[in-house]
Amino acid sequence: MMKIEKVGVLGCGLMGSGIAEVAAKAGHATVVREVSEELLEKGMGRIERSLDRAVEKGKLGEEARDSTLQSIHGTVDLKELADCDLVIEAIVESLEEKKRTYEALSGVLKEAAIVASNTSSLTITELAMATDRPERFLGLHFFNPVPVMKLVEVVRTLLTSDEVFAAARDWVEGIGKEAVAARDNSGFIVNRLLVPYLLDAVRAYEEGVGSLEDIDKAMQLGCGYPMGPFTLLDFVGLDTTYYIANIMFEEYREKRFAPSPLLKQMVLANRLGRKSGRGFYDYSK
Repeated sequence: MMKIEKVGVLGCGLMGSGIAEVAAKAGHATVVREVSEELLEKGMGRIERSLDRAVEKGKLGEEARDSTLQSIHGTVDLKELADCDLVIEAIVESLEEKKRTYEALSGVLKEAAIVASNTSSLTITELAMATDRPERFLGLHFFNPVPVMKLVEVVRTLLTSDEVFAAARDWVEGIGKEAVAARDNSGFIVNRLLVPYLLDAVRAYEEGVGSLEDIDKAMQLGCGYPMGPFTLLDFVGLDTTYYIANIMFEEYREKRFAPSPLLKQMVLANRLGRKSGRGFYDYSK
């Protein structure tokens, strides 16, 4: 079985920086690429702050923090990914942007390199067919915040080779995550079950089933969930949920995947949750 040693990450945003951090923390030489020096500096700063918080909380030693930072190399040049064994794409959730990125990677990576996407909603098969190596392509869907969340959905297509799937799954477990195998359906496992639940909560609120606070409290105390659906929607981002729901509705054509009018209105009004200061709850105070 091929061994994954050097890891490349495309994108140093919220997800990409987290993936780079956990890869480097597990001892992998890691190259993270951004499209501009400004975005790269911002992402590298995010990694450093995350590691500092882990040290402050006693979850990581200072020596391990320093070693992790030394293992991460930031760049704006795609060519610096040339000798990576695994490259994980974590750029904006846009099919066209991802396709353009894969096209630019063509001819840069070594023949044996595995390419993975961290997409949460787009189908892996469609992405794979935009690359020069569909048999060496799969999905590795991490969850936010990456350093904390244990799960990674490992998504194979009809074309993904057994060797690539096994190597990717072993790598995921080697960095301290729990891997689950998922079929290449829009939403995979988690979002396929989670998104309809969140959308149904919005519809229940629209229909007057209960207040925001009472619905959240009912799901927390009645089902043991760590947070209620509206708190979770605000945390994830209403725009993110709306975007994913539309993609899933396009594939499945079932009402349970269709975003409600209220969700659409809130996105249009820029009430996106915590990141905008207001969603279902007000975070501006």
